[in-house]
Amino acid sequence: MLDDFMTRATLAGIGVAFAAAPLGCFVVWRRMAYFGDATAHAAILGVALSLALQVSIFAGTVAVALVMALVVTLLTGRGYAMDTLLGVLAHSALAFGLVAVSFLSGIRIDLMAYLFGDLLAVSRGDLVVIWGGAALVVALIVWRWSPLLTSTLNHELAYASGLNPKREQLVLTLSLAITVAVAIKVVGVLLIAAMLIIPAAAARGLARTPEAMAGIAAAIGAISAVAGLQGAYLLDTPAGPSIVCVAAILFAALNLLQWGRERRG
Repeated sequence: MLDDFMTRATLAGIGVAFAAAPLGCFVVWRRMAYFGDATAHAAILGVALSLALQVSIFAGTVAVALVMALVVTLLTGRGYAMDTLLGVLAHSALAFGLVAVSFLSGIRIDLMAYLFGDLLAVSRGDLVVIWGGAALVVALIVWRWSPLLTSTLNHELAYASGLNPKREQLVLTLSLAITVAVAIKVVGVLLIAAMLIIPAAAARGLARTPEAMAGIAAAIGAISAVAGLQGAYLLDTPAGPSIVCVAAILFAALNLLQWGRERRG
């Protein structure tokens, strides 16, 4: 079954959707969209360092994403607004990564594949990395679900409950770094944030509980991956952007349906 490239691509897309969906809910609730975008942009620098040092791209991107999060944490509240700080770091990391890639001699690299994904070239080894990373992210979120939710709703309530919001932030940061690393092959660094945010935002109006929102977001992400991949195959369009286009269409359609129900009600 895995000899078919479409099967491998479909499984890879679903794996990324399952990793991004619950994490995307926390990104939406905490208004961390720009932080997710900054972490994704920094992944290109991780790719360049991984190729230069001849280590796993997964390890390199996770390491750079964690360093990005640490720098943001250390510099927050030192005279710069969060969005300004994230803007500087995100675009600086992306620029340094692109420049670093140009210095790599003797290494053939398809930069567009890292920027926008190369889903149809997913190998069996890539599937192991994607699903292993997705399983780790889901396990972390399930393990820390209640503390994460409490810290997201109210920091004072978290402290009163004996929780450390900074520790929960670290769990989210680690999960985000892993998701970015496994999603590079599927949608590329420029579109990873979209897979985090759009399915979660689309699920927000349908869910009555946080757990339901995470489940619905996972379903929307998986549907987007399958439908986007089929559309890319039939229309000869880029796979990663096609998946994001389907997610955006679902977001718009669900919001229009909700608006129509509110008008009739």
